[in-house]
Amino acid sequence: MRQPGPLKAFYERIRARRGHRIAIVAAARKLACLFWCLLSREEDYAFQQPSPTKRKLRQLEITAGAERYTPATTGIWSANSAVRQAERELARQAETAYARTVRDWQATHAKRVGASATPGRASNRPSKGKAARQTTSP
Repeated sequence: MRQPGPLKAFYERIRARRGHRIAIVAAARKLACLFWCLLSREEDYAFQQPSPTKRKLRQLEITAGAERYTPATTGIWSANSAVRQAERELARQAETAYARTVRDWQATHAKRVGASATPGRASNRPSKGKAARQTTSP
């Protein structure tokens, strides 16, 4: 939740309503579902930041036994700060877009309470129970 992005916006939204612990569990569950979908579809995460991903993949290659210093890998460890900043800005934009989407959805789907929660049902007679068999008012 330290990196900007849609998952951070999701965490912040849940934390505001339910608290930190529940928000962490909800974000972890969403992350697990996201991993499952990405792995089963063999897709990449749309909001990833490329420079940290390159650095992590290179670290795995070195751990697996690849040569540490090669001409092809120059610049991975010292990625341009402007590039990293641009990637973080794109992630922040995705976070803002997620928050705006949720806010718009909540505005159009206002919570209904009482008889108006299920339109058309409140005026129908009950279908079961004592109230359904009653013919006169008590």
